[in-house]
Amino acid sequence: MKAVVQRVLDASVRVGGNLYGQVGRGLLVYLGVAAGDTERDADRLAEKIAYMRIFDDGQGKMNLSIKDLVPENGAGTHVPEGRAGDNPAPAEAPVGVLVVSQFTLLADTRRGRRPFYGNAAESGAARALYEYFTRKLGERGLDCRTGVFQASMELRYTNDGPVTIILDTKEL
Repeated sequence: MKAVVQRVLDASVRVGGNLYGQVGRGLLVYLGVAAGDTERDADRLAEKIAYMRIFDDGQGKMNLSIKDLVPENGAGTHVPEGRAGDNPAPAEAPVGVLVVSQFTLLADTRRGRRPFYGNAAESGAARALYEYFTRKLGERGLDCRTGVFQASMELRYTNDGPVTIILDTKEL
């Protein structure tokens, strides 16, 4: 699995003009599922992202994780994809993680001009691991929102920092 993790002040995803996922301060995660990836890869990636210290503490040092920003009594949630209108107003958007599937992260560009996507998992397996991954973030106490798998999406976000981290489970 590959992930591009961006620290954001806000992020939202729309499909066909409908709002499907939105978070306030938190993370935007683009997730690519490769052929051969397993639930173990998803578990490791969810753990890494939940506890990665990339938010500033009171002294301006990156010592806090997304978990540290969630209120003590905050229970994690996982909002299944495809539920338009089930999102809070921008001012009320929760601290959370917006996860968007993106098979293009698996592009092989070593030859020619057209990227090769043969390293990406087939659709059914990719969807299952994508959904498993988002559930695992919710189980770690995070508010996890999603886009719509295999849909053309419009994303809007305000990158914070900017802080952008690339993770690959083959390197964890």
